Amino acid sequence: MKATYKDVKSDILSKITRGEWAPGSLVPNEVDLATTYRCARATVNRAMRELADEGLIERRRKAGTRVRMTPIRQARFDIPVVRAEIEEKGAAYRYSLVNLAVEPAPDWLRARLRLGEGGEVLHLVCMHYADGDPYQHEDRWINLAALPQARTVDFAEIGPNEWLVATVPFSDVEISFSAGLADRRLAGHLACAAGDPVFTVERSTWWEGQAVTYVRLTFRPGHRMTTRY
Repeated sequence: MKATYKDVKSDILSKITRGEWAPGSLVPNEVDLATTYRCARATVNRAMRELADEGLIERRRKAGTRVRMTPIRQARFDIPVVRAEIEEKGAAYRYSLVNLAVEPAPDWLRARLRLGEGGEVLHLVCMHYADGDPYQHEDRWINLAALPQARTVDFAEIGPNEWLVATVPFSDVEISFSAGLADRRLAGHLACAAGDPVFTVERSTWWEGQAVTYVRLTFRPGHRMTTRY
């Protein structure tokens, strides 16, 4: 049975999101892909056009097709890169990995991300600083079923926020904002007093029905957030 354009698109997307075709890498030409998938070139062309329209690949005449270095999101808002956010304020950025562990997905996370039983997640706790002062506490879970290559990323060198934005697109997002009080643990990270008011953002993202990540971002007292739509 010949592959449909949806089959071709799905397989190419899998190669991109799993890191088999890295950002910036050259994609095989349509003739070769048609041979690989045992389908007509027109079938491959339709799959490639849709992937280009969704911002995952870049097609240039004579230069060929490449996986985009930073996928373009077809969404109603941008997910900010905290490094750029801090540097745009004219401050020096510093990042620190506090803790990293591979864990079974806890029940509350499985319910939130609609994960099945037995799945593993990469749990990271990170700090971001502006001119040496605490700026953002990041508590993040990455679905390893969706991004198995996250196991081998050196998150001591690059923050998960920056890596995810450059690696995988999103099609659905759930985001909530809340005000709360810092407990002793957060107060220690954010250099404030326990009981001080803090601002928290919780965000879950999916790509075509598969959960990618959930993150809880907490900012020290006085933080102001701006989003672009």
